[in-house]
Amino acid sequence: MESLLQGMLNKIKSASRALSAKAFSSRPNADQYILALDVGTENVKALIGRVNGNTMQVVGVGRAHQGLTDMQAGAVADIGAVIQNCNQALAVAEEQAQMSVRTAVAGIAGELVKGTTTSVRCSRKDPNVEMDIDEMEHIIELVQERAEKSARKTLEWELGGRQVDVRLVNSALVSISIDGYEVTNPIGFKGRDVLVQLYTAFAPMIHIAALERVASELDLDLMAVAAEPFAVARSVIGDNPNANMSAILMDVGGGTTDIAVINEGGVQGTKMFGIGGRAFTRSIERDLGVEFDMAEKLKINFSARSQTELQQHESVAKSLEKTCDVWLGGVELALSEFTNLENLPHQILLCGGGASLNVLTDTLNQTNWYSQLPFARKPIISLIEPGQVVGIEDISGKIDDHTYITAMGLLRVGLDTTTQAEGLESTSGLRARFDRMLKI
Repeated sequence: MESLLQGMLNKIKSASRALSAKAFSSRPNADQYILALDVGTENVKALIGRVNGNTMQVVGVGRAHQGLTDMQAGAVADIGAVIQNCNQALAVAEEQAQMSVRTAVAGIAGELVKGTTTSVRCSRKDPNVEMDIDEMEHIIELVQERAEKSARKTLEWELGGRQVDVRLVNSALVSISIDGYEVTNPIGFKGRDVLVQLYTAFAPMIHIAALERVASELDLDLMAVAAEPFAVARSVIGDNPNANMSAILMDVGGGTTDIAVINEGGVQGTKMFGIGGRAFTRSIERDLGVEFDMAEKLKINFSARSQTELQQHESVAKSLEKTCDVWLGGVELALSEFTNLENLPHQILLCGGGASLNVLTDTLNQTNWYSQLPFARKPIISLIEPGQVVGIEDISGKIDDHTYITAMGLLRVGLDTTTQAEGLESTSGLRARFDRMLKI
């Protein structure tokens, strides 16, 4: 009975939100507005962006806190509670934007989201025939099928043999070479040996279905579900085909740390592990014998260098350092799996609420944690600033730090998807058809 009443309450709130914003939706070109829904372990963030050509302006920002049992390691654990929290964030964003938006991009995270770069080498029957879009489609489908089998096999191993249904959520071309010659667009080239490197991200159907249920209850149309580390990567790469950026991106959220490695403008892969900001709070809770809310305050105060009693200050420091060692082990293990790179990028960019912990940045900056990894030189650590997100401009005045980068990255994915859709409507060109094969 209680769950039934909660469901009815959520529907009433969704209807109330839609009615309160009904006057806003009469504004022309409402389909040119996109909602980014970052459903994090600690907070829900809702950003409303207005498409302006090849760029987007953020016109509405909303945020709502999640309960302790609402999410589990980045995945939805209580659908009803998450719907309620999303409603709160959406109401604030739509009130500021004076616009009700239905088209949305949602982020998905968690240890069971698998993102890897797969390489497939094909030998063509006739090297003197120019490659066309049909042949390229066949090769990409082959790569995606191989990547799906690999993701399914990895998940079965991690879950003790239990089979898991997965779905492709993102795919991006890393590189194509023909007879050893790298090309950006293979159409029209001749040659025998084709090597394709494709980044793909797969997520368990149970997690995707939970997000789709949340979107349905909120009366939203999901245009895309994006792996969050991929969205962060898109935020700093943009749509420049000649981008040669190389960096390691770390999104430290409440329940997970998501890592993406970019090499010369291509996403080499993404890794996630279940240690985020809440693990540090839990450590203080256990070590100091205080309630979770007090532990969270102590963590925030310590990171802000607030004055506390010396004895308590030292206890918090020891607790944070202990958990930081475990977190650092997760980072090292994740980065050690990028065996396809001769050297890891030395630029490390952080975002997410957990990145606000000084103990993380201090440890990355001041220790030799990287010595056993293939870095050519000492990594340079910095936070991703909102102004670094390519093609997304905040005119709301509400985005002021690195904690909104993931949500801005989701807007970037929405902008890319919209741009491709418009290209498909306006032209039947080969490149437009090629882009449609890749979910970004």
